[in-house]
Amino acid sequence: MFIFNVKVNGSKLFKVFFTFIIILMIIILCTVFYKVISGSNKSFSVSDNLDSSGVCKISAKNYTNILKTVHENIDNYVGMKIKFTGYVYRVSDLNENQFVLARDMIISSDSQFLVVGFLSEYEKAKDFSDDTWVTVVGEIQKGNYHGDIPILKIIDISKCEKPSEEYVYPPDESYIPTSGIL
Repeated sequence: MFIFNVKVNGSKLFKVFFTFIIILMIIILCTVFYKVISGSNKSFSVSDNLDSSGVCKISAKNYTNILKTVHENIDNYVGMKIKFTGYVYRVSDLNENQFVLARDMIISSDSQFLVVGFLSEYEKAKDFSDDTWVTVVGEIQKGNYHGDIPILKIIDISKCEKPSEEYVYPPDESYIPTSGIL
């Protein structure tokens, strides 16, 4: 019978193991911290068609989800630029330079709809009559209209044809945005 006796210095082995665990934890913490910081830089996700100029193109499919998210978390989206198509809609208590860039949201199976959209401001808003379809690029700002709401400061606007997807649908529960990311 052969017996092999190894003397292990327990304090030295513990120090090496403990140092290894500390270094591993620091690496993991730095990685998580980097991902959190880089994920909250107020940019939209690639799935929302972010173009090279940093403008998010909103489609009929994600329109109400984004509208709801921005209204619920205004401060997280101030300064972001978006592009979308809607029609000019005015209510009596808006200023001359304001209109709602609207879409009709279907709310029932018998085609009842509700007008939804971003309150928009543009110096030459009077040049666009009600029900005119336009495509806009604008920057989200925080404003006041019967409370805090996002206001779209229009940077570029052009008339367009009514889109094939004229109607939008209520927000769905599958869209779960993170703070500052659409």
